[in-house]
Amino acid sequence: MRKLLETTFMSLDGVISDPQNWSAPYWDDEHSAYSQSLMADTEAQLLGRVTYEGFAEAWPQRSGDPYTDKFNAMPKYVASRTLTETKWNAQLLQGDAVEAVARLKEEDGGNLLKFGTGEFSKALLDAKLVDEYHIWVFPVIAGSGDRLFDGQALTHLDLLGSTTFKSGIVVHKLAPKS
Repeated sequence: MRKLLETTFMSLDGVISDPQNWSAPYWDDEHSAYSQSLMADTEAQLLGRVTYEGFAEAWPQRSGDPYTDKFNAMPKYVASRTLTETKWNAQLLQGDAVEAVARLKEEDGGNLLKFGTGEFSKALLDAKLVDEYHIWVFPVIAGSGDRLFDGQALTHLDLLGSTTFKSGIVVHKLAPKS
């Protein structure tokens, strides 16, 4: 059975929207190394439509290092109610996206890595399909925006570890309590 990992960028005040506006100044070699470690046991990516469209525009033009080449070559599963076709090594999840992810998790293979946050992430959280959260807390106050856990039921988590970068990013690795 596969594990589903949610990796999310979050400001100190809990904001997840528009991370491209506040996260990039903190990206460095430690950030890259942690990202690469997440990909080590990952076999496929899960993406919502918005994240998929942004990634599909930016990533295919990149190449030349092992992380980028693996990122581009890896299969991608996309949740969307509006897309009718994909490109860039991706396929649409058929039927109910949450049920499709549950079926993917039952298959043998490496981890499923969920990038981006939005309706799809919240549906996966509601369905209790996430096995690990990698919450990247950036040392920045965004002030306003969407928050990942707004509206979620009380959920207790176990801290599996924390990684602190010199840039001030702290990644909390968490799992739902059994």
